[in-house]
Amino acid sequence: MRDRLLAALVAVCWGLNFPAIHLSLEQFPPFFLVALRFALIAVPTLLLVPRPTAPWRWIALYGLGFGVLQFAFLYLAMSGGMPTGLASLVLQSSAPFTVLLAGVLLRERITARQGAGILLAVAGLAGIAVYRAGQVGGAALLPVLLTLCAGLGWAVGNLGSRRAGQAQPAEPVRLMLWMSVVPPLPLLALSLVVEGPTRIAGSFQGLGSTRGLLALGGLAFTVVVATLVGSGLWTTLMGRHPSSTVAPFSMLVPVVGIAASWLLLRERTSPTELACGALVVAGVLLGSTRGRRSASGGGATVPATASARPLDPRPASRT
Repeated sequence: MRDRLLAALVAVCWGLNFPAIHLSLEQFPPFFLVALRFALIAVPTLLLVPRPTAPWRWIALYGLGFGVLQFAFLYLAMSGGMPTGLASLVLQSSAPFTVLLAGVLLRERITARQGAGILLAVAGLAGIAVYRAGQVGGAALLPVLLTLCAGLGWAVGNLGSRRAGQAQPAEPVRLMLWMSVVPPLPLLALSLVVEGPTRIAGSFQGLGSTRGLLALGGLAFTVVVATLVGSGLWTTLMGRHPSSTVAPFSMLVPVVGIAASWLLLRERTSPTELACGALVVAGVLLGSTRGRRSASGGGATVPATASARPLDPRPASRT
């Protein structure tokens, strides 16, 4: 139960992160904003945090997928017109992407209960997507495709996080911090090429204005709450449990994201969206509850590693 509550807390942190990103993108160009986000973590990490003992290739894969691919595509999509609430929804394509990649690459299997839960949650997400697209006259195709690419990047990062967590299960926060070392340089280079020095320099003007202060507040939330707290807990959970058990919790993020967008950005949330959101919650709860046979070793199984244990195996690690 404790690990399920932690996974739900991550969903809240990440759901609130979307309005924070929206505020920051009002001031900074997308690629530079992602580079800045991770540089604020990477610099003190390089100076103060010992390097993890996990193989560097898994840390690099974690940083490439979770940091570079996910947020470069997501920020680009949101800066190109992807609605905040809809972005939080479409990004949850990472959950089925993760399960698929874990099945193909890590040979993880899921129970019938987990599969039914994922299908129920996907149905809820699809219902929200159809309704939201109909209300706004249809989302532009390119931002949606970019957000789907971000979801695939998140799934790749999940696999790197899991393999790194298996190699170093006792230090998930160090893994998350060192993952943040990967994105800044490639994203800064991409920003210089695509966005240009002039646009980057111009984004620092007016930081004392209301818009600038809100952008800095959004950046602070993204770094401290979404990345340090949310990603640290997510790394812990991905190291403890099979990807197919943890990934469905990401489907709670759009429920929080849509509600937060309604409250903070005045994006309308309809009864239909709330009803579909309830399906998402039900699917996550169903998919994260393993049956007795599965928990005791019967039925579909997961790889026999020290970190692939049923939910609620022990108190959460200190983070």
